[in-house]
Amino acid sequence: MTPTVVLLPGLLNDYRLWAAQTEALSPRARVVVADLTLDDSLAAMSERVLSTVPGRFALAGLSMGGYVAMDILRRAPDRVERLALVDTTARPDAPEQTQRRKDAVEIARSGGFEKIMPSMLPMLVHPDHLALARVGGLAKDMARAVGAEAFARQQNAIMHRPDARPGLSRVACPTLVVVGADDALTPLDRAEEMADLIPDARLEVVENCGHLSPLEQPDAVSLLLKQWLFED
Repeated sequence: MTPTVVLLPGLLNDYRLWAAQTEALSPRARVVVADLTLDDSLAAMSERVLSTVPGRFALAGLSMGGYVAMDILRRAPDRVERLALVDTTARPDAPEQTQRRKDAVEIARSGGFEKIMPSMLPMLVHPDHLALARVGGLAKDMARAVGAEAFARQQNAIMHRPDARPGLSRVACPTLVVVGADDALTPLDRAEEMADLIPDARLEVVENCGHLSPLEQPDAVSLLLKQWLFED
């Protein structure tokens, strides 16, 4: 039977975040890239995925997509065959992070949305990749496509996410944790924490890579997901 894999984008990302992985997995899997721009809570995002993708599926999420993946797993563990958490964290926001999100939403709603992604990029990608059209340029294009109102909805969902760590010991499906070696937003210690809490999780560190690993190192991430989906 052909497996279904659901890929969950991060904040201000769309389906193009996962373009290389979609191409790599599609010959042997049904690939669905979820739209996480329509809702303002993890619960609503999760329910939308569960209601639009039938049956059981493998689930991979980057950053905000990882938060949604962990929420889906809490709601419907029987539906998730495999889990991949990519450049994300199980921790909730610290107060200062929440304040930065509120400030960014205010800037976006006051006409400054075009400044948001350029200001975020140095934290999101490895310095070697900032000027690459397929990384920095695409990140800006995706942000423009998502838009200010969806950005506000996504930030609301992220700000109100729970601490996912208490539930990770109950994860019963094969789990892959991936992190860019130079991820400044959700660094290696966050990935190690999740991998330690999830039974038998496999941790993989992608070298010369920041937070947007599917764009920065597409071949390496595609290979890891192929191994996770077809070989583990």
